[in-house]
Amino acid sequence: MLANIYNTTEYIKKRIGDFEPEIGIILGTGLGGLVSEIEVLHKLMYSNIPDFPISTVEFHSGRLIFGMLNGKKVVAMQGRLHYYEGYDMKQITFPVRVMRMLGIKRLFVSNASGSLNKDIKKGDIMIIEDHINLLPDNPLRGRNWDDLGPRFPDMNEPYDREMVAKGMEIAAAHNISCHKGVYVSVPGPNLETKAEYNYLRIIGGDAVGMSTVPEVIVAKHMGLPVFAVSVITDEGFLDALEPVSLDEIVRVAQEAEPKMTLVLKELLGSF
Repeated sequence: MLANIYNTTEYIKKRIGDFEPEIGIILGTGLGGLVSEIEVLHKLMYSNIPDFPISTVEFHSGRLIFGMLNGKKVVAMQGRLHYYEGYDMKQITFPVRVMRMLGIKRLFVSNASGSLNKDIKKGDIMIIEDHINLLPDNPLRGRNWDDLGPRFPDMNEPYDREMVAKGMEIAAAHNISCHKGVYVSVPGPNLETKAEYNYLRIIGGDAVGMSTVPEVIVAKHMGLPVFAVSVITDEGFLDALEPVSLDEIVRVAQEAEPKMTLVLKELLGSF
């Protein structure tokens, strides 16, 4: 794996020249529109990058975008990878390791998720302050490469406290309905049963989705501060549970995306 990371990084460096990104961004389902805010300097299709996994999900473009956003050099993943696509955890998190090797100093992550908390409504955004990992594997399982990070990384504060607080301030200043909460990551691809929604709420979850946690674990392993935000696309409330389609999830995500984009842009420009 280590050789693949170095080889992929060198391939990308040859194509982006002396551009060294400061910020890595991972865009979730229906949330690729942030790319329109980037002054794009380079684009690379995942399929053309050696050893880079290819996103198989509809609405995920599968491109690495390099450019400027609010005065910062960024690399954005327009299309993320999921466990339910059949990838293992090392493949899912491979892009995070490559972005770190390219020079990023912070990681910003977005996702579409379902609310478990009645105070958090469809169309709101939720800044993640902690998570619960219910995925069946861990990206750090197996041999540890000391060049990448420690064998037993601490996860006491997986999401950077200062960025969480600043993100909430930015949202409040723009009258954006924004919450802090705990994100639960599950394997998918099916949505949850009523009993499962109830269980996830009982164990402390505020929102549930099928991504984010593997990338955050690897980011912390490599010493990267992380900011993550969920766009709430549906509600898992037992007394008002309704069937949800992917089209509806994507529609709500795209409608709420400008709020997330505003917070991310101002936040990354604030340090």
